[in-house]
Amino acid sequence: MKALIFDCDGVLAETERHLHLPAFNAAFEGFGLPVRWSEADYAEKLRVNGGKERMATAFTPEFVAANDLPTDPDSRRELLGRLHARKTQIFEEMLEARPLPARPGIARIIRAASAAGWRLAVASTSAESAVRAVVRHIVAPEHAEELAIFAGDVVRAKKPDPEIYELALRQLGAAVNETIVIEDSRHGLLAARGAGLSCVVTISSYTAAEDFSEAALVLSSLGDPGRPVRVIANRTTTSPRGYITLDDLERIMACRTVTNP
Repeated sequence: MKALIFDCDGVLAETERHLHLPAFNAAFEGFGLPVRWSEADYAEKLRVNGGKERMATAFTPEFVAANDLPTDPDSRRELLGRLHARKTQIFEEMLEARPLPARPGIARIIRAASAAGWRLAVASTSAESAVRAVVRHIVAPEHAEELAIFAGDVVRAKKPDPEIYELALRQLGAAVNETIVIEDSRHGLLAARGAGLSCVVTISSYTAAEDFSEAALVLSSLGDPGRPVRVIANRTTTSPRGYITLDDLERIMACRTVTNP
């Protein structure tokens, strides 16, 4: 049985700029910490996978001393845990108040894959509750229930480590040669490829300049009728016409000698 696995942020919706960044800043402010990331700052922080891990980059020795923060590792982890939990809560409140639209092609391809009997999943480094909130708000209820969620600290090593995709394959009971991933970042692409999976990249606002040499297809989005896709790189034998279809994804999985050299 075929399987389709999505990353969450930047793939299902443009959440990084509009929700995650302001939620991080609001959490820092709520804890009385003098950290405010600009959009340029956040572009750099996205090179670090995982919300707690990004927040931890602010806790330099100088910052810790200047703000009278705990210096022992256990207390630091506890503070970061509370800080990140508050950030996730803010993120979910913002999403509830101002839902974001799905990126082009997401709702359409999920409907088509569901109708064809494909297994569906989301694999993300974001907190599980945040991922479930995004899925709940942008995917039709009957399809949201079909998406298996693999997120947060469910694995020991985060992308670009392939562990989350290896876990997804095991839990879904899916074969490598019948599974395809939709990602938006180089870290996500490397994680998918490390698990032996074909990967289509739909660039997001923060990842357009990244290196996607290992991707089967690099696209502006999955596209929709009236919202045509722009093909940035194509290392497959398929030729998308306007928007990506299940047939396109099946051809990519079938021509692994091209997409997975």
